[in-house]
Amino acid sequence: MIIQTGARTDIPAFYAKWFANRLKEGYVIVRNPYYPEQVTQYSLSPEVVDLIGFCTKNPEPMFPYMELLKPYGQYWFVTITPYGKEIEPNVPEKEIVLQDFRKLSKMVGVDSIGWRYDPILINETYTIERHIADFKHMAGTLAGYTKTCVISFIDLYKKVQRNFPEAREVTEKERLTLGRAFSEICRTNGMTLKACAEGKELERFGVDCKGCLTMETFETALHRHLKAPKKKSQRGLACACYLGADIGSYDTCGHLCRYCYANTRKKEVEENRKKHDPESPFLIGHGRTDDVVHIAEQKSWLDEQIQFDFETMDGFF
Repeated sequence: MIIQTGARTDIPAFYAKWFANRLKEGYVIVRNPYYPEQVTQYSLSPEVVDLIGFCTKNPEPMFPYMELLKPYGQYWFVTITPYGKEIEPNVPEKEIVLQDFRKLSKMVGVDSIGWRYDPILINETYTIERHIADFKHMAGTLAGYTKTCVISFIDLYKKVQRNFPEAREVTEKERLTLGRAFSEICRTNGMTLKACAEGKELERFGVDCKGCLTMETFETALHRHLKAPKKKSQRGLACACYLGADIGSYDTCGHLCRYCYANTRKKEVEENRKKHDPESPFLIGHGRTDDVVHIAEQKSWLDEQIQFDFETMDGFF
């Protein structure tokens, strides 16, 4: 099975020690974000966990614990955008993250790491021209260290509208202009450009619009075929990603990016982070007397009968 860590918060950036402790103890307990009394306990044994997925803006705090991850398949998305502290207050300097991306790629391999340049927003500072110039620089720096770049355009969820009221939708003309330019830059740098939950309007430029965290992504990282149960996307028809079993918690990401859909308000994040205990099986807080604990049914999805030599099967997927 696959354990996800990044749809609700940034565990590598802010909770690396906690996650290392969970790996050592072999289990994690996750509170349901909508029904808090319901909690699920997941085994983290490599006998049942085939791959751990990460999505982070700062992988460096996990580097001291990478030895603990060796028994597992891994897939890392590292988000690197051009935005400054006025939009991403607590994200490290971009040049530092670019170099950390290269270090991480050497640790896990190019099939197990992708670059996210999202969400894309347009304003007086971050113009079309600025995006193209910064994207070209970043792609050149990451060339040879990943085969994948994922883009998406800002979604104006209610949380985003509250925390970032001046943000606006990216127009169709702007999306097409950037999609065309980014696709060509990616081809030049040996990357496939993928669009996340953006429909198929960029396919005309050679953009892969089939999804970013698909089963194909995981199988390529593992160099193995998976027999995974069928699962509907958690984001509806616009998203083809294979999501689920996320061990994070909403309102806990300390980056405090203004476009974030996972944080409600800064105050909630600050209060929740005070409750974090690196020794607890819960990311935030501890068990409660009214908890109803469900032990997850888990098994490996590796197909033992089919193994691929991905190094000699270019173009198979």
